[in-house]
Amino acid sequence: MQSYQRIWRTVQQIPYAQVASYGQIADLAGLPGRSRLVSKALRQSPVELPWYRVVRSSGQIAFPAGSAEAQEQRALLMAEGIQLRGNKVPAEHFWRPQLAELLFGLQD
Repeated sequence: MQSYQRIWRTVQQIPYAQVASYGQIADLAGLPGRSRLVSKALRQSPVELPWYRVVRSSGQIAFPAGSAEAQEQRALLMAEGIQLRGNKVPAEHFWRPQLAELLFGLQD
């Protein structure tokens, strides 16, 4: 459960109108190579998280195109001003945290 809490805290740090990949979240949470654990943790979060800001490393929405989940994620991202190309987030919207953000925002 401690791993989940680290993932949740990391996802909460993703800034408005930016996205991160599952792998990036795993790395920043100190869980390299555990991108599938990120997906599992997001499904089991007891609090509201900006889950929709987490996408595949390619920028693609992970849900099947046309599914209710994909449509919801797409709508939430677009509400933040992210213009998707198909079901893909353009690279300029990927979160590139500064060291200070990581040191102060992700502390245990």
